[in-house]
Amino acid sequence: MKTTKNRWLIALSAIAIHISIGAAYAYSVYKNPLSETLGWSATEAAIAFTIMMALAGSSAALFGSFVEKNGPRKSAIVAAVLFGLGQIGSGFAVSIESLPLFLLTYGVASGLGLGIGYISPVSTLIKWFPDRRGLATGMAVLGFGSGALITAPVAADLIVSIGIPSTFYVLGVCYFVLMVIGASYIAPPPEGWMPEGMKKDVASGKKPIKEDLQQLTAKEAVKTKRFWMLWIMMLINTSAGIMMISVASPMAQEVVGLSAGAAAAMVGIMGIFNGGGRLGWAAASDFLGRPIVFVIFFVIQIVAFTLLPTITNALLFQALILLVVSCYGGGFSNLPAFIGDLFGTKQLGAIHGYLLTTWSLGGVFGPMLVSGIRETTNSYIPVFYVFSALILLAFIVSLLLRLDIKKVKDAQKKQVA
Repeated sequence: MKTTKNRWLIALSAIAIHISIGAAYAYSVYKNPLSETLGWSATEAAIAFTIMMALAGSSAALFGSFVEKNGPRKSAIVAAVLFGLGQIGSGFAVSIESLPLFLLTYGVASGLGLGIGYISPVSTLIKWFPDRRGLATGMAVLGFGSGALITAPVAADLIVSIGIPSTFYVLGVCYFVLMVIGASYIAPPPEGWMPEGMKKDVASGKKPIKEDLQQLTAKEAVKTKRFWMLWIMMLINTSAGIMMISVASPMAQEVVGLSAGAAAAMVGIMGIFNGGGRLGWAAASDFLGRPIVFVIFFVIQIVAFTLLPTITNALLFQALILLVVSCYGGGFSNLPAFIGDLFGTKQLGAIHGYLLTTWSLGGVFGPMLVSGIRETTNSYIPVFYVFSALILLAFIVSLLLRLDIKKVKDAQKKQVA
């Protein structure tokens, strides 16, 4: 069976979907205008984003099997309808000054669309890039991280020129159109498809086909130790990254005396390292292997969290924070490719959804832990020691995961023999 699809256009389609839903991270642009215009408190204005983030990870888990059953195109269109109408509905909610409706549209509808849209193109993208799984998922997840960078200045200008409701209408329509365009091209490759360069390498013996460890369904995957080891690693990596993102500015000001302006600049640079880490670490994993990359993540963070309490140099302090944030982004981009390596692509979307529960939990656990420690001790220093211990646990689990992979491979070799 011959295909006329171009895999780089498939990647571009996935990026179009992820850029659209990634715009959710630009929500801070709306917070002050909502409070000033409608009189909503900062807490009331923040609830919608909290609901959206909580639903993003949980809906990815709940609808993973839906994505596998209906395919990437239908799933992405469902995501486009939910996310696009959620944004457009948010504009209507603001126009009638209804907080409950805003929570329902921006929080619930957009949150469901975000979760489904996040996982919809990933398993298909991996099938189109059997030679560069890490790069493929890195591109898509980089698109997700870039969504806020693109949307934030545009939304800020629109709010000033046409008002909050119209901004939601305009951007909601743009997200919907972009996601539908992306969904319209996405389709899985024929069974066993390989790019021409990979075919030549395999035929010449230059590059043997790298087999997945196993081909498992989602139900089978969650019964393995490997699944839960990866879950623990992702939860700790995500918690550490979101914790750092949530308090980086006040932490840097307090610990090394950074000015408010310099801290704000650092936060902007963190966004670049978050996005760059997603692509860079994912591309590196194609050569180093996903297990090694996760070990590197935890070694970097053990060093960073151990050194941070003792550092007085502002530049070195910021450099270590940026490294932690790059590992956070890299964890998300490496995850789908790692799932494919361990469990195959049979139900990758569903397994990916289950593992993204760490996104929701980490988004709550990380900020809650740092705020609790800060309030109890009146210092950020103990935070570093607590996360050093957590990262050490993740490092140990990552080594155990490598041993478990080796054990399965050895058992498979014995069966063949």
